[in-house]
Amino acid sequence: MRLAGKVAIITGSGQGIGRATALRFAREGAVIAVTDFNEQTGQAVAEEIQGQGGRALFIKTDVAQHDQAQQMAQTVSEKFGRIDVLVNNAGILRDAQLVRMTESDFDAVIAVNLKGAFNCTQAVAPIMIEQGSGRIISAASVVGLYGNFGQSNYVASKAGIIGMTKVWARELGRKGICVNAVAPGFISTEMVQSIPQQVIEAMIEKVPLRRMGTPDEVANVYLFLASDEASYVNGTVLSVDGGVVV
Repeated sequence: MRLAGKVAIITGSGQGIGRATALRFAREGAVIAVTDFNEQTGQAVAEEIQGQGGRALFIKTDVAQHDQAQQMAQTVSEKFGRIDVLVNNAGILRDAQLVRMTESDFDAVIAVNLKGAFNCTQAVAPIMIEQGSGRIISAASVVGLYGNFGQSNYVASKAGIIGMTKVWARELGRKGICVNAVAPGFISTEMVQSIPQQVIEAMIEKVPLRRMGTPDEVANVYLFLASDEASYVNGTVLSVDGGVVV
């Protein structure tokens, strides 16, 4: 098993890509800290892992709140003795064109997607530095690379993730910690269920593979970056997008 004995925190793991990643990591032997703002879905994922013979703990966390991120890291460290992997996966959408976007919607997306990753990484970094090892993986997006209509807040948050990843790779690499980002493209998750079918079809037309990706396909890339197989991968952004940015 590729993550045997590792302790992994996965934020936003109550559904979608986060859930798929938690289940995938657990099958590879990791102890999982399932963290999510939604207590019902988060607890369900932890119980699902336990039902499959894995070890998991649910911690309700609002990653946008600095003190909650600190408490989450402390809880995991005290219970399991270490933190080997952090996946900054939590994210929200509040789409609107620039002239219609409200300040509150802009602030909410930045708070969860960008500040949340900062909060959680800052919380686990001292623990990983003391260990002399660790993996930090953050969810960027292809839109953080090339922009997207009606997503000023989301694009800003994901471009910020890419920038912080490069900074942290420089700062933490010397401590034995690899920091990378994954940039998913059009992935079939709960987030896209509210999108009109004609819009989805137009999105798929832009993808050379002519289909949306699955949460498991992103989870597999998270797994690679969390494993020893990626021990010399640091400061990179891996696109999982079916070739949409080609």
